[in-house]
Amino acid sequence: MIQSQDIAKDFPILQRKINDNKLIYFDNAATTQKPTHVIESISNFYSNTNSNIHRGVHTLSMESTYEYDQAKDKVAEFINSPNSESIIFTRGTTESINLVAETWGKANLDESSEIVITELEHHSNIVPWQELIKETNSKLKYIPINSDGTLNYENLNQIINSNTKIVSLTHVSNGIGTINNIKKIIKEAQSVGAITLIDAAQSAPHMPIDVQDLGCDFLAFSGHKMLGPTGIGVLYGKKDILEEMPAYQKGGDMILEVTYEKSSWNEVPFKFEAGTPNIAGAIGLKSAIDYLNLISMDSIREHEKELTEHILKEMRNIDGIDILGPESVEDRAGLVSFNIPNVHPHDLGTYLDTKGIAIRTGHHCAMPLIKKLGSHSSARASFYVYNTKNEINEFVTQINNSIKYFDNV
Repeated sequence: MIQSQDIAKDFPILQRKINDNKLIYFDNAATTQKPTHVIESISNFYSNTNSNIHRGVHTLSMESTYEYDQAKDKVAEFINSPNSESIIFTRGTTESINLVAETWGKANLDESSEIVITELEHHSNIVPWQELIKETNSKLKYIPINSDGTLNYENLNQIINSNTKIVSLTHVSNGIGTINNIKKIIKEAQSVGAITLIDAAQSAPHMPIDVQDLGCDFLAFSGHKMLGPTGIGVLYGKKDILEEMPAYQKGGDMILEVTYEKSSWNEVPFKFEAGTPNIAGAIGLKSAIDYLNLISMDSIREHEKELTEHILKEMRNIDGIDILGPESVEDRAGLVSFNIPNVHPHDLGTYLDTKGIAIRTGHHCAMPLIKKLGSHSSARASFYVYNTKNEINEFVTQINNSIKYFDNV
């Protein structure tokens, strides 16, 4: 069992007071806080090892290259990639999805092609495809959702058909927490020869991921949502597909040979990592994975299920509350989006901040989804390894206090 109070001691920012209250940080779906272990690994790199990687023969360059390559090996192990050549470092999930759309998408789609996503998607997995269909004259289709925010799988074999070339979907909705049956959808895509891209931004930090078991062709996630630094992300791709794809950006380190007349590209994964990479970010991500592995991803998932079950039980006692998303914790990740009568989410967020509680308010970069569920915005509380049931109890108490407060304003 995770001892969250002990874990919280590893996070300097969680010792802060906000408006004279101990910080309760429930905005983990947006970004997570960083343990001392990660912060020190980044500081140590800049203090002792900092140098550009690859090609350098001096000590600092070789040490930096080793640490960077070790980070890539660690990521491959974390998601059970068959090799580290399938791991591309990007700035985050958004860039990873754009990379696939701009390279594989432009090379393989035409007016007869269909792209399939879902009604649960974050803007980063909608907008790139909307732009791509303008250039390729292909068609974008959506797997619909039910009223409880779960995917409707009934007509899957009609939506995903012989015209489908790529299916790109979120594993876990950042807006309402729905966990999708991605293995079912991947299998359906494979049956018609379509490739699959999984947005794992909200799943890789919270539950075990095995790309070989899933069978997906691509998978993307972000370091900052899993205790790592901002500006570092991952795109996993099957090596044979990556080798066939055109380069994304052109410049240093992705080059094999350059003459005044022409250039040729380096091997995978270097072909997709133009320029000096975020070396410190990669090292910080490795440290974050080491920290998560010490806890274990299975334990993290069980801890978040306990927290989610507890908060749902407590919040359902609030009169008139509208909780978005699935009822069962088996179908939901560790986040709860909700609205309460007569209190705008932004007003609630501001009130809670006066009590030291940090939540997210708005459409959560999932505007079509929130509108589909009958709202323009919502309040969202999301949890991680350092959160506790006592924090949830305080959160619910302050929600009830906010209702009383705004009733009297």
